[in-house]
Formats: sequence, C-alpha cells, structure tokens
Amino acid sequence: MQATTMKHFRRRALALLAAACLPWAALAGVPEDVAKLQQQWEQIRYKTPADAQEPQYERLLGEARASAAQHPGSADLLIWQAIIESTYAGARGGLGALSNAKNARQALEQALAIDPDALAGSAYTSLGSLYYQVPGWPIGFGDDKKALELLKKGLAVNPDGIDPNFFYGDYLFRKGDYAEAGRALNKALQAPPRPGRKVADEGRRAEIQQLLDKIAAKRK
Repeated sequence: MQATTMKHFRRRALALLAAACLPWAALAGVPEDVAKLQQQWEQIRYKTPADAQEPQYERLLGEARASAAQHPGSADLLIWQAIIESTYAGARGGLGALSNAKNARQALEQALAIDPDALAGSAYTSLGSLYYQVPGWPIGFGDDKKALELLKKGLAVNPDGIDPNFFYGDYLFRKGDYAEAGRALNKALQAPPRPGRKVADEGRRAEIQQLLDKIAAKRK
C-alpha cells in the first residue's frame, strides 16, 4: 500500500512539475476551453438527431484540435479531442472512420503520458472503450485484453464514476457476462451527479437503462 501511495505521489508530482514548467500562456484558458468542448459535445450527442450529428462532430473536432494545439501539455484537452474524434468516427462509420479512431488513440496515449489521472482517469476509460469497439486485426487495432486492462485502470482511479462503470458494463455485456455487466451498470446509475454535466448525465443514464433492458431481455 505504501509503495502504491508513493508511486501515485511521484506520478502526480511529475505531472505538476511538468505543468509548472509550461509558460503561463500555454495554460491560460484551458478550463474554459474544456468546458466549451464538453457542453457542445453533449448537445450534439444527446440533443441532436443522429442523422445531423456527423457534420457537427466534424466542426467541433476542428475546434478541439485547435485548442489542443494552442495549449500543448494539456491532458484534459487531449482527452476531449479524443472523445470528440472517437464519437465522430462512430457517427461517420465505415473504414474511413478508422483513421479517426487511430487519431483518438494517439491523443489518449499522449494524455496518459502527461497525466494518467487527468479528468478522473478518463484517458484510461476512453482508450479502453476504443480497444473493445474498434475491429481487431487485420482491419483495426481492437484488442479485448488491452480494453479490459485499461477499463480496470480507469475504475481504479474513479471507482464510483458513471462513465468508467458504464463502459465496463458495456464491455462485459458484449462479452456475454450479463450478471457482472448488470452489477457494473447499476453501480453507474448510483454515481453522483457531475457538476455542470446535467445533459451528459441524463443522456448516459438513459444509455445505461437501455443496456439494462437488453440484459433483462437476454435473461428471459
């Protein structure tokens, strides 16, 4: 336990040191940019008709890339760039979307190198979800073993969070482990509300309930 605590401390200390070494101009405005990306993404994801989402994601992706380029060293912006890129890939579909998935993977790997705990470990969870949703070799880089490893790391950082439990439950559902999937999803429903994320929380809870309904149907 002591070794784990020291490792965590060193990791956070290095992240803080890296941030301290960045010019102030590189850090100013980051929280505002993240909030804008979050708010726009959740409006597209949960309030925009599916057939109108692709161009909106493409536009928002341009903004996310520009923000990340303006603030090098921001793990938060890299994570949101990856989230937008991966959901754009989902809306786009087809083999052409694989390039977006690869870009998202690269951004998440960069975020993990900067600060693995950024946004409550969201890089682990997002990268894990990519690995189980993208096709495997020879088409894509999908890998269920890597996915599970990353999802568990995300849960270790944020064990009670709605997203890490949702994606872990979704992974288990796809693997046919309905009992464990149900437990993870019910835990996700019990997650505390996230400040300023009402739309995202409501949308995610609806997705969780849909998946729980599918599990119930499978058990009949």
